[in-house]
Amino acid sequence: MLAGRAARLLAPTHARLASSIALKYSQAAYGAALSKSPATLNKVQTDLNTVSSTLASTPALAEFVSNPTLSANDRSEGLKQLFAAAEKTAKLDEITKNLFAVLSENGRLSETAGVIEGFQELVAKYKGELDVIVTSAEPLPKDVLANLERSLKQSEAGKAAKVLKLTNKVNPAILGGLIVDLGEKTIDLSVSNRVNKLNGLLQESV
Repeated sequence: MLAGRAARLLAPTHARLASSIALKYSQAAYGAALSKSPATLNKVQTDLNTVSSTLASTPALAEFVSNPTLSANDRSEGLKQLFAAAEKTAKLDEITKNLFAVLSENGRLSETAGVIEGFQELVAKYKGELDVIVTSAEPLPKDVLANLERSLKQSEAGKAAKVLKLTNKVNPAILGGLIVDLGEKTIDLSVSNRVNKLNGLLQESV
């Protein structure tokens, strides 16, 4: 039921975009990588996934990129630590390093998450991929996910995509229902969203 409703609601969704500042850096890195070769584009995409995972697993580095008050020297030292941690598995491409060097020089390291998100969306569009993240309070059964995937493939966005990638994330805080992140759009059918709207209406009526 929710799967079908999500597919029907694709038109009135709202945008889920990185900031305009972050997107400029995303576009610059994307353009630089693609102009070099599709292989370089894939490499930079892999690099950014690695950096994202490194930040998620290393609180000190995550705090570093989110702190806008650091001096130029501190930012330079922090980048060395970030690169060293990210390169434990493979060496980063120079385009990746240059991207973060420019973010650091301009005091925009706090935009890192948005820059990575924007880059991944540009690559997905280039490859004809549609990444769909379905957030639920509990893991969804396979048959529900399969039904949702079929419904999404029949949507306008799904038909335009060459590949549809569906991922189920669990977040008990939404209480129930679904939140569907579809590329640049979000469909919020969660119970928590309905509760928040109800609370807002109640407060307005007092």
